[in-house]
Amino acid sequence: MEFTEDNLLPLSALQHLVFCTRQCALIHIEGLWADNALTVEGEHLHDRVDESGPRTESRGDVRIARGLLLRSLRLGLSGKADVVEFHRVGEGGVRLAGAAGLWLPFPVEYKRGRPKRDRCDEVQICAQALCLEEMLEVAVPQGALFYGAQKHRFEVAFDESLRAETCRAAARLHQLVSGRVTPAARREPKCDRCSLLELCMPDAMSKGRSAQHYLEKMVREVTEADEKEEGPA
Repeated sequence: MEFTEDNLLPLSALQHLVFCTRQCALIHIEGLWADNALTVEGEHLHDRVDESGPRTESRGDVRIARGLLLRSLRLGLSGKADVVEFHRVGEGGVRLAGAAGLWLPFPVEYKRGRPKRDRCDEVQICAQALCLEEMLEVAVPQGALFYGAQKHRFEVAFDESLRAETCRAAARLHQLVSGRVTPAARREPKCDRCSLLELCMPDAMSKGRSAQHYLEKMVREVTEADEKEEGPA
């Protein structure tokens, strides 16, 4: 199946999906968002990348493009890359306007914090590579994730396993969004790092606690508080 320009989903949603399906649904189905210190810090990091220099520049055998627009009709995704480096190679690259020789794309995504336990960041950068491959008709074997807390770049190899996981995630994302159903909340340790914690309410909606039960409890507590303030008749 090939998608059209009209039904492309945000490439960044893959990161949300792999991190937490409910978070992805709250953002991309229900349109909810909230910032916390972590998301604000991440936005500042991306802003610094955008403002760190011209949109394109050359450094010897590396040409750097910032904010490059990406899309894949095969995966049904579109987005923007923080940075795509083009490394001069002897063969297997693409030709760039105004530059002699062949150049191999190398996407770089900037993240605050540290590497995560799951592969949500790797899936996101791999999706960028798959977009570049489709757009430029060239193999993109690897890229990198730069983590602000460690000031270190980690190279990511786009092997068959990661490519397959990324394609499955893209398919799941389209199924989730088209189904318009937000999964139930489930409390996990990673919830404490999520900016949507207060909107998601995993403690209130966890196993054995329905939304109706939660609302009834809240109404009961408010009623009891009002009665205490009013005092005896």
